[in-house]
Amino acid sequence: MERIERHVSHGGSQEVWKHTSTSVGGEMKFGIYLPEAALRGQKCPVLYWLSGLTCTEQNFITKAGAQRYAAEHGVIVVAPDTSPRGSEVADSPDYDLGQGAGFYVNATREPWAKHFRMYDYVVSELPALVEAHFPASDARSISGHSMGGHGALVIALRNPGRYRSVSAFSPIVAPSQVPWGEKALGAYLGDERDAWKQYDAVELVGSASEKLPLLVEQGGGDEFLAQQLRPELLQQACAKAGHPLQLKLRDGYDHSYYFIASFIGEHFAYHAKALA
Repeated sequence: MERIERHVSHGGSQEVWKHTSTSVGGEMKFGIYLPEAALRGQKCPVLYWLSGLTCTEQNFITKAGAQRYAAEHGVIVVAPDTSPRGSEVADSPDYDLGQGAGFYVNATREPWAKHFRMYDYVVSELPALVEAHFPASDARSISGHSMGGHGALVIALRNPGRYRSVSAFSPIVAPSQVPWGEKALGAYLGDERDAWKQYDAVELVGSASEKLPLLVEQGGGDEFLAQQLRPELLQQACAKAGHPLQLKLRDGYDHSYYFIASFIGEHFAYHAKALA
Protein backbone atom coordinates (compact mmCIF):
# COMPACT_ATOMS: atom_id res chain seq x y z
CA MET A 1 0.00 0.00 0.00
CA GLU A 2 1.05 3.59 -0.57
CA ARG A 3 -0.27 6.68 1.16
CA ILE A 4 -0.81 9.40 -1.43
CA GLU A 5 -2.57 12.08 0.64
CA ARG A 6 -2.66 13.22 4.26
CA HIS A 7 -4.35 16.15 6.01
CA VAL A 8 -4.62 16.87 9.73
CA SER A 9 -8.28 17.36 10.60
CA HIS A 10 -10.02 17.72 13.98
CA GLY A 11 -6.99 16.24 15.73
CA GLY A 12 -6.91 13.20 13.48
CA SER A 13 -5.56 12.35 10.05
CA GLN A 14 -7.52 12.25 6.79
CA GLU A 15 -5.57 10.05 4.41
CA VAL A 16 -5.90 8.47 0.96
CA TRP A 17 -4.19 5.18 0.16
CA LYS A 18 -3.81 3.16 -3.02
CA HIS A 19 -3.15 -0.54 -3.35
CA THR A 20 -3.41 -3.43 -5.77
CA SER A 21 -6.72 -5.20 -5.31
CA THR A 22 -7.09 -8.91 -5.95
CA SER A 23 -10.89 -8.56 -6.04
CA VAL A 24 -11.03 -6.12 -8.93
CA GLY A 25 -7.71 -7.03 -10.50
CA GLY A 26 -6.17 -3.58 -10.44
CA GLU A 27 -5.35 -0.49 -8.43
CA MET A 28 -7.90 0.86 -5.96
CA LYS A 29 -7.94 3.95 -3.76
CA PHE A 30 -9.71 4.55 -0.48
CA GLY A 31 -9.97 7.41 1.96
CA ILE A 32 -9.47 6.70 5.64
CA TYR A 33 -9.93 9.05 8.59
CA LEU A 34 -7.96 8.09 11.69
CA PRO A 35 -9.14 9.85 14.88
CA GLU A 36 -6.64 10.89 17.51
CA ALA A 37 -7.06 7.67 19.49
CA ALA A 38 -6.17 5.61 16.42
CA LEU A 39 -3.06 7.73 15.85
CA ARG A 40 -2.01 6.77 19.39
CA GLY A 41 -2.40 3.10 18.46
CA GLN A 42 -5.73 2.50 20.20
CA LYS A 43 -8.03 0.17 18.27
CA CYS A 44 -11.15 1.97 17.06
CA PRO A 45 -14.40 0.81 15.41
CA VAL A 46 -14.88 1.45 11.71
CA LEU A 47 -17.65 3.03 9.66
CA TYR A 48 -17.54 2.12 5.97
CA TRP A 49 -19.03 4.72 3.62
CA LEU A 50 -20.09 3.85 0.06
CA SER A 51 -20.52 6.74 -2.35
CA GLY A 52 -22.87 7.20 -5.29
CA LEU A 53 -22.77 7.43 -9.07
CA THR A 54 -19.83 9.35 -10.59
CA CYS A 55 -18.09 9.62 -7.20
CA THR A 56 -14.55 8.65 -6.21
CA GLU A 57 -13.03 8.26 -2.74
CA GLN A 58 -12.82 12.08 -2.65
CA ASN A 59 -16.47 13.18 -2.58
CA PHE A 60 -17.38 12.08 0.92
CA ILE A 61 -14.11 13.04 2.56
CA THR A 62 -14.17 16.58 1.10
CA LYS A 63 -17.89 17.44 1.18
CA ALA A 64 -19.65 15.69 4.07
CA GLY A 65 -17.87 17.30 7.03
CA ALA A 66 -17.60 13.85 8.58
CA GLN A 67 -14.19 14.29 10.21
CA ARG A 68 -15.63 16.39 13.03
CA TYR A 69 -18.05 13.64 14.05
CA ALA A 70 -15.57 10.81 13.52
CA ALA A 71 -13.18 12.62 15.85
CA GLU A 72 -15.91 13.24 18.43
CA HIS A 73 -16.93 9.58 18.55
CA GLY A 74 -13.50 8.01 18.01
CA VAL A 75 -14.52 6.20 14.82
CA ILE A 76 -12.32 5.33 11.85
CA VAL A 77 -14.07 6.13 8.55
CA VAL A 78 -13.21 4.26 5.36
CA ALA A 79 -14.51 5.54 2.01
CA PRO A 80 -13.49 3.50 -1.05
CA ASP A 81 -13.77 4.45 -4.69
CA THR A 82 -17.01 3.39 -6.39
CA SER A 83 -15.50 1.15 -9.06
CA PRO A 84 -12.28 -0.16 -10.56
CA ARG A 85 -10.45 2.37 -12.74
CA GLY A 86 -7.94 2.42 -15.57
CA SER A 87 -7.52 2.16 -19.30
CA GLU A 88 -7.74 -1.64 -19.16
CA VAL A 89 -11.07 -1.54 -17.27
CA ALA A 90 -14.31 -1.66 -19.27
CA ASP A 91 -16.24 1.59 -19.34
CA SER A 92 -19.29 3.30 -20.81
CA PRO A 93 -19.91 6.85 -22.02
CA ASP A 94 -22.96 6.92 -19.74
CA TYR A 95 -22.51 8.25 -16.20
CA ASP A 96 -24.65 5.46 -14.73
CA LEU A 97 -22.66 2.51 -16.08
CA GLY A 98 -19.01 1.50 -16.00
CA GLN A 99 -16.26 3.37 -14.17
CA GLY A 100 -17.76 5.36 -11.31
CA ALA A 101 -20.86 3.17 -11.33
CA GLY A 102 -19.87 -0.21 -9.91
CA PHE A 103 -23.18 -0.66 -8.05
CA TYR A 104 -21.39 -2.81 -5.43
CA VAL A 105 -22.09 -6.06 -7.29
CA ASN A 106 -19.94 -8.92 -8.57
CA ALA A 107 -20.47 -8.70 -12.32
CA THR A 108 -20.95 -11.96 -14.19
CA ARG A 109 -21.41 -10.63 -17.71
CA GLU A 110 -18.71 -9.50 -20.13
CA PRO A 111 -17.02 -7.11 -20.51
CA TRP A 112 -17.57 -6.28 -16.85
CA ALA A 113 -16.90 -9.60 -15.10
CA LYS A 114 -13.09 -9.33 -15.01
CA HIS A 115 -12.86 -6.18 -12.88
CA PHE A 116 -16.30 -5.20 -11.56
CA ARG A 117 -16.31 -7.16 -8.30
CA MET A 118 -17.03 -4.36 -5.86
CA TYR A 119 -19.19 -6.55 -3.62
CA ASP A 120 -16.24 -8.80 -2.78
CA TYR A 121 -13.97 -5.78 -2.43
CA VAL A 122 -16.18 -4.00 0.11
CA VAL A 123 -17.32 -7.05 2.07
CA SER A 124 -14.06 -8.98 2.31
CA GLU A 125 -10.88 -7.49 0.89
CA LEU A 126 -11.11 -3.90 2.13
CA PRO A 127 -11.99 -4.72 5.78
CA ALA A 128 -9.21 -7.32 5.91
CA LEU A 129 -6.76 -4.73 4.61
CA VAL A 130 -7.93 -2.04 7.03
CA GLU A 131 -7.86 -4.35 10.04
CA ALA A 132 -4.37 -5.61 9.14
CA HIS A 133 -2.71 -2.23 8.51
CA PHE A 134 -4.49 0.21 10.81
CA PRO A 135 -5.56 0.17 14.50
CA ALA A 136 -9.07 -0.93 13.52
CA SER A 137 -11.22 -3.27 15.56
CA ASP A 138 -13.62 -5.75 13.99
CA ALA A 139 -16.59 -3.63 15.13
CA ARG A 140 -18.00 -2.40 11.81
CA SER A 141 -20.90 -0.30 10.59
CA ILE A 142 -21.80 0.69 7.05
CA SER A 143 -23.51 3.62 5.36
CA GLY A 144 -23.74 5.24 1.95
CA HIS A 145 -25.49 7.58 -0.45
CA SER A 146 -27.68 6.84 -3.49
CA MET A 147 -25.95 3.95 -5.31
CA GLY A 148 -23.83 3.63 -2.19
CA GLY A 149 -26.93 3.60 0.00
CA HIS A 150 -28.12 0.67 -2.10
CA GLY A 151 -24.75 -1.00 -1.54
CA ALA A 152 -24.82 -0.43 2.22
CA LEU A 153 -28.32 -1.85 2.65
CA VAL A 154 -27.65 -4.89 0.45
CA ILE A 155 -24.31 -5.69 2.06
CA ALA A 156 -25.70 -5.40 5.58
CA LEU A 157 -28.74 -7.54 4.76
CA ARG A 158 -26.64 -10.23 3.09
CA ASN A 159 -24.02 -10.47 5.84
CA PRO A 160 -25.75 -11.04 9.19
CA GLY A 161 -23.53 -10.40 12.18
CA ARG A 162 -20.85 -8.57 10.20
CA TYR A 163 -22.09 -5.03 10.85
CA ARG A 164 -23.35 -3.45 14.07
CA SER A 165 -25.53 -0.92 12.23
CA VAL A 166 -26.48 0.33 8.78
CA SER A 167 -27.82 3.60 7.42
CA ALA A 168 -28.34 5.18 4.02
CA PHE A 169 -28.93 8.59 2.48
CA SER A 170 -31.24 8.67 -0.56
CA PRO A 171 -30.67 4.99 -1.38
CA ILE A 172 -31.74 3.14 -4.51
CA VAL A 173 -33.80 0.67 -2.49
CA ALA A 174 -35.30 -1.37 -5.34
CA PRO A 175 -32.85 -1.42 -8.25
CA SER A 176 -34.86 -4.16 -9.98
CA GLN A 177 -37.75 -1.71 -10.34
CA VAL A 178 -36.10 1.59 -11.35
CA PRO A 179 -34.22 2.74 -14.47
CA TRP A 180 -30.78 3.17 -12.87
CA GLY A 181 -30.88 -0.31 -11.40
CA GLU A 182 -32.42 -2.04 -14.39
CA LYS A 183 -29.70 -0.64 -16.63
CA ALA A 184 -26.81 -1.54 -14.31
CA LEU A 185 -28.01 -4.95 -13.16
CA GLY A 186 -28.91 -5.93 -16.71
CA ALA A 187 -25.46 -4.97 -17.94
CA TYR A 188 -23.48 -6.51 -15.07
CA LEU A 189 -25.56 -9.62 -14.38
CA GLY A 190 -27.51 -10.33 -17.57
CA ASP A 191 -31.19 -10.45 -18.38
CA GLU A 192 -32.22 -13.12 -15.85
CA ARG A 193 -33.97 -11.03 -13.21
CA ASP A 194 -33.78 -13.71 -10.53
CA ALA A 195 -30.04 -13.02 -10.39
CA TRP A 196 -30.79 -9.37 -9.58
CA LYS A 197 -32.61 -10.19 -6.33
CA GLN A 198 -29.39 -10.75 -4.38
CA TYR A 199 -28.57 -7.06 -4.92
CA ASP A 200 -32.01 -5.61 -4.20
CA ALA A 201 -32.78 -4.47 -0.64
CA VAL A 202 -36.55 -4.67 -1.16
CA GLU A 203 -36.16 -8.30 -2.22
CA LEU A 204 -33.73 -9.14 0.60
CA VAL A 205 -35.67 -7.86 3.63
CA GLY A 206 -38.27 -10.59 3.27
CA SER A 207 -35.72 -13.34 3.87
CA ALA A 208 -33.21 -11.56 6.12
CA SER A 209 -32.14 -13.83 8.97
CA GLU A 210 -31.02 -10.85 11.08
CA LYS A 211 -33.42 -8.00 11.77
CA LEU A 212 -30.73 -5.33 11.76
CA PRO A 213 -32.58 -1.99 11.93
CA LEU A 214 -32.40 0.12 8.78
CA LEU A 215 -32.01 3.91 9.05
CA VAL A 216 -32.87 5.73 5.82
CA GLU A 217 -32.58 9.49 5.34
CA GLN A 218 -34.45 10.89 2.32
CA GLY A 219 -34.84 14.44 1.07
CA GLY A 220 -38.36 15.43 0.09
CA GLY A 221 -37.03 17.74 -2.62
CA ASP A 222 -34.82 15.07 -4.17
CA GLU A 223 -35.11 15.24 -7.97
CA PHE A 224 -34.67 11.45 -8.20
CA LEU A 225 -37.19 10.56 -5.50
CA ALA A 226 -40.18 9.45 -7.56
CA GLN A 227 -38.46 7.65 -10.43
CA GLN A 228 -35.16 6.23 -9.12
CA LEU A 229 -35.27 5.99 -5.31
CA ARG A 230 -38.84 5.07 -4.31
CA PRO A 231 -38.36 4.62 -0.55
CA GLU A 232 -42.03 3.66 -0.17
CA LEU A 233 -41.16 0.27 -1.70
CA LEU A 234 -38.71 -0.42 1.13
CA GLN A 235 -41.24 0.84 3.66
CA GLN A 236 -43.83 -1.59 2.33
CA ALA A 237 -41.41 -4.53 2.23
CA CYS A 238 -40.20 -3.89 5.79
CA ALA A 239 -43.77 -3.60 7.09
CA LYS A 240 -44.66 -6.91 5.44
CA ALA A 241 -41.56 -8.67 6.80
CA GLY A 242 -41.63 -7.09 10.24
CA HIS A 243 -38.17 -5.63 9.61
CA PRO A 244 -37.33 -2.50 11.65
CA LEU A 245 -37.01 0.64 9.54
CA GLN A 246 -36.63 4.32 10.38
CA LEU A 247 -37.47 6.31 7.25
CA LYS A 248 -36.84 10.01 7.81
CA LEU A 249 -38.29 12.26 5.11
CA ARG A 250 -36.72 15.72 5.20
CA ASP A 251 -38.83 18.39 3.51
CA GLY A 252 -37.05 20.46 0.88
CA TYR A 253 -33.69 18.67 0.89
CA ASP A 254 -32.28 17.47 -2.44
CA HIS A 255 -29.90 14.68 -3.51
CA SER A 256 -26.68 16.59 -2.88
CA TYR A 257 -23.99 16.66 -0.22
CA TYR A 258 -25.71 19.71 1.27
CA PHE A 259 -28.31 17.18 2.42
CA ILE A 260 -25.74 14.66 3.65
CA ALA A 261 -23.75 17.30 5.54
CA SER A 262 -26.93 18.48 7.28
CA PHE A 263 -27.63 15.10 8.93
CA ILE A 264 -24.35 13.17 8.90
CA GLY A 265 -23.79 14.06 12.55
CA GLU A 266 -27.00 12.27 13.53
CA HIS A 267 -25.89 9.21 11.61
CA PHE A 268 -22.51 9.17 13.34
CA ALA A 269 -24.23 9.30 16.71
CA TYR A 270 -26.48 6.41 15.63
CA HIS A 271 -23.54 4.28 14.49
CA ALA A 272 -21.32 5.21 17.45
CA LYS A 273 -23.98 3.97 19.86
CA ALA A 274 -24.09 0.61 18.05
CA LEU A 275 -20.31 0.40 17.84
CA ALA A 276 -19.67 1.17 21.53
